[in-house]
Amino acid sequence: MASDPTVRPFLVDFPEEALDDMRRRISATRWPERETVTDDSQGVPLATMQELASYWGEKHDWRTAEAKLNELPQFITEIDGLDIHFVHATSQHDDALPLVVTHGWPGSIIEQLKIIEPLTNPTAHGGNASDAFHLVIPSLPGYGFSGKPTTTGWDPVRTARAWVVLMKRLGYDRFVAQGGDWGAAVTQAMGEQAAPELLGIHSNMAGTVPPDLNTAVQRGDPPPPGLSAEEHRAYEQLRSFFTKHVAYAQIMTTRPQTLYGLADSPIDLAAFMLDHGDGSGQPGLVQQIVEGHPPGANTLDDLLDNITLYWLTNTGISSARLYWENKGDFFNAKNISIPFAISAFPDELYQAPRSWAERAYLHNLIYYNELDRGGHFAAWEQPELFTSELRAAFRSLR
Repeated sequence: MASDPTVRPFLVDFPEEALDDMRRRISATRWPERETVTDDSQGVPLATMQELASYWGEKHDWRTAEAKLNELPQFITEIDGLDIHFVHATSQHDDALPLVVTHGWPGSIIEQLKIIEPLTNPTAHGGNASDAFHLVIPSLPGYGFSGKPTTTGWDPVRTARAWVVLMKRLGYDRFVAQGGDWGAAVTQAMGEQAAPELLGIHSNMAGTVPPDLNTAVQRGDPPPPGLSAEEHRAYEQLRSFFTKHVAYAQIMTTRPQTLYGLADSPIDLAAFMLDHGDGSGQPGLVQQIVEGHPPGANTLDDLLDNITLYWLTNTGISSARLYWENKGDFFNAKNISIPFAISAFPDELYQAPRSWAERAYLHNLIYYNELDRGGHFAAWEQPELFTSELRAAFRSLR
């Protein structure tokens, strides 16, 4: 499909009526009875959601988030027949390395806001000029301000090809890529496609699991004998994910259109997004943030900025379709031959062991680091740590 290569400036500007309607719907929520347990094993607790709703409807200020987004250079361009929205933040340093960073679900470009300045202006944030990046942060198809596909086919593989078109359209003939969650799937697909302009990739949710273990853990089998302590922990993290937390993905993988509540109720959208889960159990993390003592840099306003973006763009269902489109596996080792850097955070869906990473990418693993804090939304939760990881990961490719 022919596409218009024009790159058009973009500003966020939602009408006040849309915010008033959202607040009205929050206030009119019909609540269920509380859960019958004292933990979050049945999902996001009623008290947590009601406290979040009270703040969201009465105190959260979307206009502050909107102003932050509009301080950034945002653009839209058409690729393969679909409008793609992106932030393009360039560095003042001439030798900056171009980097495309891809978010996941239930995330957005808001996940990456805290890393833009440190990566583009490293000398003001404890780094050297040689650490600088030119940043391109796209919104996935069907997410945020990108277009919503009206036909099938926009899977991570197609998106990976589109990102190469985007980077070349912006004038970059050599660049690197990074991603977690769906961003990991897209970035690893870029790695498999190995466009000549792509120097290497980095992931904070890398696929490293050996084939036999990947099959066993998805069946719920107990850990096999012979695993090291790190491998045993990773296996148990994955087994917990597949037995206790994966339901959200299964419904989106099989019946995304059925989730009409995501388009009709802000509270349904928020609860579904917050129940996503990571290695430590996302509802518990949300409860800590709501109660005002987050384990990382995230605040309640951060969470609500992201959820409000989904609500105002009505992308609950269009974003869910990416699960339906996907035909790949998140966690298995991939057929990647270009340079690959991996950062393993402890509260990710699983903390990829060095042994699995080295076995999967014996000849092209250029960087591996096991972190002592941080989870699924690493750039959001631990922006300083994440920034340091990207600087180190790509240093040998400059």
